[in-house]
Amino acid sequence: MTARAPWLADQARQLLSQRGHAWLLQGPSGLGQYALALDLARAWLCDHPTADGACGTCASCHAIDVRTHADLAVLMPETAMQALGWPLSEKAQQDIDDKKRKASREIRVEAMRDAIEFAQRTSSRGRGKVVLVYPAERMNTVTANALLKTLEEPPGDVRFLLASEAAHQLLPTIRSRCLGHPMRWPTQDEALAWLAAEGVSTTDAPVLLRAAGGRPEEALALHNAGRDARQWSQLPKAIARGDVSAFGDCTPAQAIDILQKLCHDLLALRTGGQPRFFTGGDLPSTGSIAGLAAWWRDLAGEQRTAEHPFNAGLMLEALVARARAALHSAS
Repeated sequence: MTARAPWLADQARQLLSQRGHAWLLQGPSGLGQYALALDLARAWLCDHPTADGACGTCASCHAIDVRTHADLAVLMPETAMQALGWPLSEKAQQDIDDKKRKASREIRVEAMRDAIEFAQRTSSRGRGKVVLVYPAERMNTVTANALLKTLEEPPGDVRFLLASEAAHQLLPTIRSRCLGHPMRWPTQDEALAWLAAEGVSTTDAPVLLRAAGGRPEEALALHNAGRDARQWSQLPKAIARGDVSAFGDCTPAQAIDILQKLCHDLLALRTGGQPRFFTGGDLPSTGSIAGLAAWWRDLAGEQRTAEHPFNAGLMLEALVARARAALHSAS
């Protein structure tokens, strides 16, 4: 089980000492919005809470662990629910099992309506109720408007936790009804110490943390996915040589993410900035600003269809060919 990150524990203590019926936890991905939201929900519903949070041993805490708490409604895209072990509604699961539709990547309005009905009910355990929405930016306009009325006039014993990795995409009216909490970036020392406690070697941790843009949760995910730190450092020059095998078993979407990081760092260097995802020594010295800027726009376009490529292998080859052309563009 992943250890509770100390910077999240500090934020949980801070938020538990404050009042409010609706919180918006906001910041870039990989800073622990979901983990913090779940910690707060645990503490609010716990039978024996402390200033530090939930006790972790009571019946309420156990019910959350096994995803069966009667006073907690979790709203996520169905793909995220499946990935994080939350059960879908019986009808949604049946539709997906019967291949009537695929699991949704958005928060469906039907799920929001169920949550609003849940908010009107009496608490089962007498500690109030919690509605957790993550990632909140996955609500479309219809879903967000369905939530808005309940945020404006909440039932007395329900609290809302909206956790977002792109809060600017939320309706302004949603943001204005919530107390905002900007997620704190951990220091590098905090992040490296936590990664070491999670079993990441001291040589790999700094490389993976850089690859994740300083986000420790994403660095741990890279480690758990088998990302090799040495290969990450060698990847930019391999791509410059046109080596498709540098991507290993990456999907097109993952490859585009890597290429965007590479393009970002090269543009930063060419314009007097510092690289973020690689070290300066990892990066090729070729590529004009104009060529790199055009490549950046090209990658943004490719990102829109990356989840549904016609042929993944051919798409990877095309991505590497265009990357090589950009990296060898003349000034």
